[in-house]
Amino acid sequence: MSFTRTPTAARSVQFSFDGMPVQAREGDSVAAALLAAGIDRFRTTPKQGKPRLPYCMMGICFDCLLEIDGEANRQGCMVEVRDGMQVRRQDQSREVRL
Repeated sequence: MSFTRTPTAARSVQFSFDGMPVQAREGDSVAAALLAAGIDRFRTTPKQGKPRLPYCMMGICFDCLLEIDGEANRQGCMVEVRDGMQVRRQDQSREVRL
């Protein structure tokens, strides 16, 4: 699947995803930037290992969980991309805090 974006004057930022450089628009969420870059898997399900992508893009479904700047369980759709940010796939269960 590919997405076409209309040109804009938004400033470009660069971050890394699993060690690969990714160009993004300033102000985009991490999830939107990864989708625009053609990333087709953000995480896998804990039991069956099935690939997951963002679903709701508004913080409800938790399918966009990523490790962002060393912190696991971050919702990519709720975090604004920053220049130099380090993002990684999250391929384990989400930790439940009591």
